[in-house]
Amino acid sequence: MHSKHYVPAARTYRAPYTVALTQEVAGWDHASLHIIELAPGQSHRTHSRADEIVVVPLSGSCTVASADESYELAGRTCVFDGPTDFAYIGRDSSYTVTSTGGGRFALGSAVAQRQLPFRYVPAADVAVELRGAGNCSRQVHNFATADAFEADSIIACEVITPGGNWSSYPAHKHDELSDTETPLEEIYYFEFARGADDSPGFGYHRVYGTPERPIDVLEEVRDGDVVLVPHGYHGPSIAAPGYHMYYLNIMAGPGPERAWRISDDPAQTWLRDTWADMAIDPRLPMSAKETRQ
Repeated sequence: MHSKHYVPAARTYRAPYTVALTQEVAGWDHASLHIIELAPGQSHRTHSRADEIVVVPLSGSCTVASADESYELAGRTCVFDGPTDFAYIGRDSSYTVTSTGGGRFALGSAVAQRQLPFRYVPAADVAVELRGAGNCSRQVHNFATADAFEADSIIACEVITPGGNWSSYPAHKHDELSDTETPLEEIYYFEFARGADDSPGFGYHRVYGTPERPIDVLEEVRDGDVVLVPHGYHGPSIAAPGYHMYYLNIMAGPGPERAWRISDDPAQTWLRDTWADMAIDPRLPMSAKETRQ
């Protein structure tokens, strides 16, 4: 039996969205995600309402327009083709996404109190971090993290995990307001590179709680699947050998500070000390030509 915090691909399908994960669907108050697929030249016009939005090309390029401004997003061939440029839409704003040659685009959202201006960030300005070491090596695109991009509440990043590796590890949590944590709802949206025989990829994701706030999620994840993390320790995210894994994280919460502070599972935090004597996986950093093993 699947957890209610696992949302399989297309369960929230509502054309033109392949994922329509609102706060109401998630059962929480702050973060949401829509994935939209557009044919060449097709446009989608909508309104941010009380949310701020990041428009992130997963595949293909697009134009994003709001008020009297527009930005051309060069995008990328696929999510394993390095970081992408992106656009930011403030709350209370109408905007239009128009596909250039067809593509798939993520609209990550969070409830915002302030209205900030429409902005564009080129891919060259996105910080790429190689985190961990050995078979815990992963590549992080910190495109809209709290220390990289100004926003009201949304925190967003992408993670690429080579086949056979573990990420979101050690398991960690951010569900309390303290000196060591900030309370954040978190969305994991997954995609996978296909195998050498063109077979579909897969992985596994774990979420577990504390005695005071129990939660128990262990799911096999595939293209387009979502796992919700309302609270508790989350990790590892494991990429099956032979299949590189991508996930997009959207986070937001009720705290007065826009920050990502975490607490490791105390039983696992020692693992970080072992990385100093290990090399980073040589498959990283990853580009589109390296997505098959």
